Amino acid sequence: MLECKNITKRFGDFTALDNVSLQIPDGQIFGLLGPNGAGKTTLIRIINRITIPTEGRVFFNGKAVDDEFVRKIGYLPEERGLYKKMKVGEQMMYLARLKGLTKAQAENELRKWFVKFKIQSWWNKKVEELSKGMAQKVQFISTVVHKPKLLILDEPFSGFDPVNAQLIRNEILQLKEQGTTIILSTHNMESVEELCDNIALINKSHLVVTGATDDVRARYGSNQVEVMYNGTLPEAGNVFSVALQEQLRDCNRAVLDIADGFAMKDVLAALSSSEQDIVSVRRMVPRMNDIFIKLVSETQK
Repeated sequence: MLECKNITKRFGDFTALDNVSLQIPDGQIFGLLGPNGAGKTTLIRIINRITIPTEGRVFFNGKAVDDEFVRKIGYLPEERGLYKKMKVGEQMMYLARLKGLTKAQAENELRKWFVKFKIQSWWNKKVEELSKGMAQKVQFISTVVHKPKLLILDEPFSGFDPVNAQLIRNEILQLKEQGTTIILSTHNMESVEELCDNIALINKSHLVVTGATDDVRARYGSNQVEVMYNGTLPEAGNVFSVALQEQLRDCNRAVLDIADGFAMKDVLAALSSSEQDIVSVRRMVPRMNDIFIKLVSETQK
């Protein structure tokens, strides 16, 4: 659906983005990752036409983006921005009308969302009367009320308690099921693992890696196995090395690094040749948080 092609953005002598190219598939959740100052927000602002790239172009369904394109997307910026003195309902109506809804359509859709989020009593409250989390709920609604085909969420879980963060996660997944393409910029790696089909990692203005989340895990994650056992861990020659050992209440636990050239079956064969009591063996799924730290650290050397 969306293609960023050779995007470069310079501010004087500073390069915020350097020849970044991305393809964001239709109907999927795309995680845009990177440390603070990496260039993520600059790329998001270019996609939104808030700023123009120094070089490169952005295409939506094969067509170069224009001002009409902005009406088709929903954008929740990290810097929240509601008019504090306005009443919530009045402000939501105003923002929905800006996205092309008629007065009747806007009120109908907004009432549905207010019922869904159980915030009907907020309609006549002023924004300044709301807590930060309450205001973020309102701004989320204003971002999705016009049913955009492309949704850009910049740190959407910031400031939410666990219950409301899960509420927003569920809504994001429902929007995906309805065919919405979503760009999710976040530092919350648990959300990336739970939600994202594809990711891109940007650091120091450069694209470090992009691809399907599971492929990135397989490519950059550690090849490790967790073993629960009683007794002494058997010797395994050069099949694996022991990264961690600890004694638990009911048994022992070890994390094994599988050596290059060996697979899970080789580990199982080595363990089964022992007379020790092996309680369980499982491959450890690489965590996106560990991969993020590893890749960022390597590009900062």
